[in-house]
Amino acid sequence: MTTRMLEGIRVIDITRILAGPLACQTLADYGAEVIKIERTQTGDDTRTMGGPYLKDASGKDTSESTTFLGFNRNKKSVTVDLSMSEGQALIRELAAKSDVLVENYKLGTLTRYGLGYEDLRRINPRLIYCSVTGFGQDGPYAKRAGYDPIFQAMGGLMSVTGERDGRPGGGPMRVGLPIVDLMTGMHAASAILSALYYRDRVSGTGQYIDAALLDVEVSMLGHLNLAYLVSGKVPQRWGNDNPFLVPYQVLKCKGGQIMVSVGNDYQWGKFCAVLGIPELATDPRFAKNAGRLENRDLLVSLMEAALAREDGNYWSNALEDVGVGCGPINDVSQTLADPHVRHRAMQIEVPHPLAGAMPMIRNPMKLSETPVEHRAPPLLGADTRDILMNLLGKTAAECDALAAKGAI
Repeated sequence: MTTRMLEGIRVIDITRILAGPLACQTLADYGAEVIKIERTQTGDDTRTMGGPYLKDASGKDTSESTTFLGFNRNKKSVTVDLSMSEGQALIRELAAKSDVLVENYKLGTLTRYGLGYEDLRRINPRLIYCSVTGFGQDGPYAKRAGYDPIFQAMGGLMSVTGERDGRPGGGPMRVGLPIVDLMTGMHAASAILSALYYRDRVSGTGQYIDAALLDVEVSMLGHLNLAYLVSGKVPQRWGNDNPFLVPYQVLKCKGGQIMVSVGNDYQWGKFCAVLGIPELATDPRFAKNAGRLENRDLLVSLMEAALAREDGNYWSNALEDVGVGCGPINDVSQTLADPHVRHRAMQIEVPHPLAGAMPMIRNPMKLSETPVEHRAPPLLGADTRDILMNLLGKTAAECDALAAKGAI
């Protein structure tokens, strides 16, 4: 009996950077065989994108960047020059034996190579083909290239992220990680899984998935877009405050700051009692959330005066004891050292061919019957000959000839 949910599903991953690799990593985590097609010599752009590199046993940098390592676990690496006819032929052979192909080349590139959806579906009608692009397969911007911060700007995310105008640091702000890439990767993985289900349960044939980063970013602002469509009012930036609830924001305390989330008027009463200011719970200006919104600035000064008596750990524990949401504002080191995060085993260690072992953040889903296995991302081209010989039936001499031409 298999212990991997997608056992027997083969994915050809012709993607680079983040969104596509994350989608394919998700499928690999759940048991699919993911064959990552990389450029000869250089591989995925993120292998050399800078930032920290994994250290070997002697403490020296290896060739493996942390950005690449973060989005390519559980895969196999095959190097192919797609611009060569021999390389294109190899992709057709792989597609004939695969269930899914994911690519994020510029619009029309793979079609010029004879590797578009219509080309490959004739070879394998069951193939699910997912194209990840910035602007999609049609529309006035379809041929444009784009990167995550461009979509954060164009899609409205930066307009609702950052401190309010008139406050120190006010103005549009990019989210501190490539959130549109990440969300697109997760949406693409979900669509691929749904297409596999539909193929195997309903149609018997594959289909084409058009995944566009700008579309995903627009969908991310779902309730804010709807608020505009209903009211005609353009949503504004609120920094760490919440436009609909008070207090639901960062507040100063002794020695630092905490995040407080008071979700209703009942919790407001509990919050005031713990802070030693029970009179505010019945004050007509603050008793109801509508009043707290109207008198936000005055209320913040009163709350912060009370919070100044103790530090964040004290208030976090005291408020959680009465069911009011409160937490410290951790940096990455503090998060990974948190006892609950440690208990949940989010940080693990896996063997690595260059480093001996490497740290890894695990897949966050914990499945009772089919637990996720975690293997280090592959070295560039580590599986090329194995895949060509054992899956495609090439001989060693044929592989040597392809390598001599630079096709692999």
